[in-house]
Amino acid sequence: MGLFKRMRSRPKLEHDEKTNGHGTNGHIYYPSQPLPGRDFIQRLPAKIVQNIFEYVCPHVLDRSYDISENSQVGESCMLCDLRDLAHCAGVRRDWYQLAQELLYTSIRIDAVHYCELEEIFAVRRRRKSRHGNIEDVPAVRLRMLANTLQTNPWLGAQVQLLKLPYMTRETARQDLARTLSKTPNLRYADLPEGFYNGDASCHILRQEVFANCPQIRKMKYHQGAEQFFQFLPHRNWQALEGLELKKLRIEPTALRTVLACLPVLRELKVINVPSFTDTIFNVAPTVPNFPPLQTLILERCPKVTADGLNNYLDRSDTRDALTTLSLTSCNISIPQLHLVLWNASNLKTLTVVITVAQSLPLDAIPPLTSLSLRTLHFEITPTEDQLHTGLPKPSDSYYNYVTSSLLSNSLPALRNLYVRDPGLPDALLLAPPVPQFAGGGGGPPRGFSQPLEVYTKGLDDAEWVFNAVAPEDPFSAVGGGGRPMSTYSMRNGGQWGNEARRSVIVGNGTGGFLAMPSAQVRPDSSSSMKAPQPGWGARPMSIARPHSSHTHQQVDDKRGSWFGHGNRTNRGSTASRQDLWR
Repeated sequence: MGLFKRMRSRPKLEHDEKTNGHGTNGHIYYPSQPLPGRDFIQRLPAKIVQNIFEYVCPHVLDRSYDISENSQVGESCMLCDLRDLAHCAGVRRDWYQLAQELLYTSIRIDAVHYCELEEIFAVRRRRKSRHGNIEDVPAVRLRMLANTLQTNPWLGAQVQLLKLPYMTRETARQDLARTLSKTPNLRYADLPEGFYNGDASCHILRQEVFANCPQIRKMKYHQGAEQFFQFLPHRNWQALEGLELKKLRIEPTALRTVLACLPVLRELKVINVPSFTDTIFNVAPTVPNFPPLQTLILERCPKVTADGLNNYLDRSDTRDALTTLSLTSCNISIPQLHLVLWNASNLKTLTVVITVAQSLPLDAIPPLTSLSLRTLHFEITPTEDQLHTGLPKPSDSYYNYVTSSLLSNSLPALRNLYVRDPGLPDALLLAPPVPQFAGGGGGPPRGFSQPLEVYTKGLDDAEWVFNAVAPEDPFSAVGGGGRPMSTYSMRNGGQWGNEARRSVIVGNGTGGFLAMPSAQVRPDSSSSMKAPQPGWGARPMSIARPHSSHTHQQVDDKRGSWFGHGNRTNRGSTASRQDLWR
């Protein structure tokens, strides 16, 4: 009996040895002792430690007023970063307050781990689940956060942003209301859709936000919430900076009265509001003026035209304040767009998204001119019946208009261009060269003369393709400049009177050139890597186009392929891929 009793108790004895610090090899492990000498970590300033913590968990720096699906920071696992920062808070006593401020200022609850731990945790949850019902992990985290803020009100005073997954904010409304009841300094929170359209199921949540969150900075009002929108003049949320109106049925006079009661309003987004017309920008003695804004976004407002925007920009306060203007599916005439762009003297970003059925008129149109514009989204698409036909599309004339505006140097500050025409970078790079000895030097300079990042996307594409377009050196024309000349079929003689020259300059769609299939590729030699002599058809080595084959930059021993150099991932670069003309 004693033998069997000893055999049964051996696993328990081994477990006791492990818990007491005894390993399987008989050694005893003790906690590490601090090293003697100066503690340099203790001498680090608090600002340096805070910067280190921000690198450990980057998403705590998120201060945007966007939903969690559109405000991801970095590509790492945000739950793992949050866990690491929480562990840093327990390392030293003086680190606790710094880490706590970062943890509770901008709170983000994610549904899953974006790493291999999610699969491991999913298996554990299935094992612990009862009758196959797996608990809602984000809802549990929100409930724990609500309990923490209920017991520690001084933590709730630090919360400024709260971002939740879609299903969590739609289902866990009671826990969300408990959380927001203890956040007096809250600026933004992801709220359910019923909160914005006046749904009765969000009545308790709405009352908690009205009573306990006076520092809200962004709010949305959708169809059905007209009554709550008219409560804004009662001084509920005077700190509102962003406002979104969607399908509201409200009179223009009431709309301008409400907007005038928001002293720090900077951004306004209007989506399909029938009463939003050109008359809302008019100056009336009995109604407050339309407020000056930094960002104005209009979507599906067909009654807004260029005349109304010009009337709004005639005021000096609005003209100097407006920096971002977005027009999507509005009745904006492109031939009159240059007036809007010129009147907005401080505009930095312009977005124009429309569908056209006719080309631009043949009359002369002044180019798009702005000294401050840096980003232009010019997305013109044809109608559905013209989309897949082999005929020229009406949108081509609009992109030709943008190209001519760039070549006339009317947009000198532009650095980013988004278009739905994959051939626009080639049109900029392969523009006709400027005559070097033409008379009349008093005219305006013409030609592409600014670095530009062009993002193109075809009508059937889903992702933007990056194209880096650089201006030509003004001295490149001395050695030959312009377009490269073909020397194919000249091997029989140097005279031009032989057989007709066959051009091999064929664009590859990304700014480079393709070789004829019948051309024999000359083998590599040491002489081919030497700098070409300036002459006709060759560009000098010192003034070659950046990232072209003439620079002959050897990154490694491997020769670049036909589709790119080494590890270069820039698909749409307008630089030449290889020496494709010989």
